[in-house]
Amino acid sequence: MDRIAFVFPGQGSQSVGMGKALAGASPAAAEIMAEADRALGEPISRLAFEGPAEELDATVNAQPALVATSVAFLAALRERWAAAGVEAPGPAYCAGHSMGQYSALVAAGSISLGDAVRLVRERGRQMQASGQGRSGAMAAIIGLEEARLPELLAAGAPHGSVTVANRNAPGQVVISGDRPAVEAAVAAAKDLGAKRGILLPVSVAAHSSLMEDAARGMTAVLEPVSFADPAVPLLANADARPLTSAADARHELIEHLTRGVDWVTAVQRMTAGGVTTFVEVGPGKVLTGLIKRIAPEATALATGDASASGGIAVPFLER
Repeated sequence: MDRIAFVFPGQGSQSVGMGKALAGASPAAAEIMAEADRALGEPISRLAFEGPAEELDATVNAQPALVATSVAFLAALRERWAAAGVEAPGPAYCAGHSMGQYSALVAAGSISLGDAVRLVRERGRQMQASGQGRSGAMAAIIGLEEARLPELLAAGAPHGSVTVANRNAPGQVVISGDRPAVEAAVAAAKDLGAKRGILLPVSVAAHSSLMEDAARGMTAVLEPVSFADPAVPLLANADARPLTSAADARHELIEHLTRGVDWVTAVQRMTAGGVTTFVEVGPGKVLTGLIKRIAPEATALATGDASASGGIAVPFLER
């Protein structure tokens, strides 16, 4: 049997209407969305289903809405598999991209859904407040050879702190840090061989030193939260090392605020571990596209499909 990995998207995969058809067709998904509403004391599900987009896109809302919707997709998958008499595949790994780590932790049984949505809401608040007095920015750099990345960062360094926030796929990275440093790096990108350098419309410099206040804040927030050892191995965002204990999981949620997401290495680590099929659990197809570029020999499947019954594509039903 194929070895499977469940992967969970991060902020940016949200869209108005996500999960609405799913909750309408799946009692299990509807209950997950209701549980998230109860945990937050407000209807985050209604915001996901109906918008408005500018409110849903706010970090403090996008993050809990995405965690709830991703876990609802997982519940609906398990419900469909059970109804069809198909044994639910046991993943060899769970991995989340940035904020998607919270969804992965829920899937692996390390934290509860209620704790996850409350934590990502606070994570959003902490990120928004972190680095006050410093103007942060992020930029996508497309088509730059990896060997030139040190030169790119060196071009920005005289103007402030700048680092690689996301190594998403070959030739696709995101940099983050002080706005003057990021802007200087973007200005140098084409001369270094990049096809494009694009400043992103975000207000926080995620996965950079500007998030140090947020990391300290989340350390205190996480202190009373109960963690269990993951039932499925998880992979750290920064270096794809296995996270196999409750202590590992807790530390990951602090560390990944200030360190980058190396999605390329995470996917390579999973394929080296025998994974042949990746299932993106949640709305959108961002990770599916990245995985196809990183590991073209693997099968990558997106569950979010507006044209499918209930808005969900369910793999493995033919087994």
